[in-house]
Amino acid sequence: MSDQRITNILLTIIAAPIVVMVLKWLDFIFIPLVYAMFITLLFIPTLRKLKRRGIHKIIRVLSAILFILLVGFSLFHLIRLTSQEILATKQTFVDQLHIRLAELNSYALDNFGFSVMDGVMQGEEIRSEWIIQNLKSFSVFLIDAIPQLLTTLFFVILLLFESFDFERMLNTTILKRRFSSIKTFQRIEKDIVTFLQVKFLISLGTGIGTSVMCYAFDVSFPIFWGVFAFGINFVQMVGSIITIVLCSLFAFVELEVSSTLFYFILSITSVQVVFGSILEPIFMGKSFSINIIVVLSMLMFWGFVWGIPGMILSIPLTVFIKIILEQFDKTKRIAQLMK
Repeated sequence: MSDQRITNILLTIIAAPIVVMVLKWLDFIFIPLVYAMFITLLFIPTLRKLKRRGIHKIIRVLSAILFILLVGFSLFHLIRLTSQEILATKQTFVDQLHIRLAELNSYALDNFGFSVMDGVMQGEEIRSEWIIQNLKSFSVFLIDAIPQLLTTLFFVILLLFESFDFERMLNTTILKRRFSSIKTFQRIEKDIVTFLQVKFLISLGTGIGTSVMCYAFDVSFPIFWGVFAFGINFVQMVGSIITIVLCSLFAFVELEVSSTLFYFILSITSVQVVFGSILEPIFMGKSFSINIIVVLSMLMFWGFVWGIPGMILSIPLTVFIKIILEQFDKTKRIAQLMK
């Protein structure tokens, strides 16, 4: 028994990096598939109710797909409005940015004897190469995202038509007991759906609150900052910090260094605290309590494996792993340590 245990440990140590590299190399398949699985879980309760009412399967699935396309079109429309808003006022903002960067550069030269903008500024103007490089990077990111979105939609359609049975997969691969697999699948469905619903509503509230604060303090591009705060909030913990830092830096360019800037930073911080630190834990409940060290570790791990999509998926995947670990006596202790 001792030799078998040592052998199993050694095989696990050898297999773990291989699994990680496979996940990393085949991210173009696994990322859309995992996204599709979580999206499908959101619709399962509603589709089940429609089934009990006798609505045909094709109508049920088409209704879900239509809703997904409607949400996608709405997000695309918001991004388009944001682009128009930025393009309409870009010259005014660039002029303000020139002035503020020049002031900051002069202050650094007068007080510390060095320039802080050598890599960004040349004289009084921002290097065009620097702007073009960042615009190209953003364009490449958007272009790369299109195939993943289409692949995700393809997997969602397959899952909605029940071409892939997740419950049966659990039964045949991990749990191997029919009764346990049903209970575990119900637990996964309930917890993941609750998590995704709460996270979506909290992120939506955070985005709306950020947009309102930007509009109230006359900070440019309030729609952009609202959409940005909504999207980045899905990255647990880190997203809130990124929103506060970037909004504050942007407001520093537009607002005078006075009480107005201070109150703006305080306002957007309050939005993040109210939604992220107060409302989210209340609605999530104790079943989603995960140790902060585990959260940060999973963020780094999935960020290494799948980049930004991995960071967004890290907490749902952690909840999924935690539920699976709770089903076995040998791994229950690990699940308890994750709390």
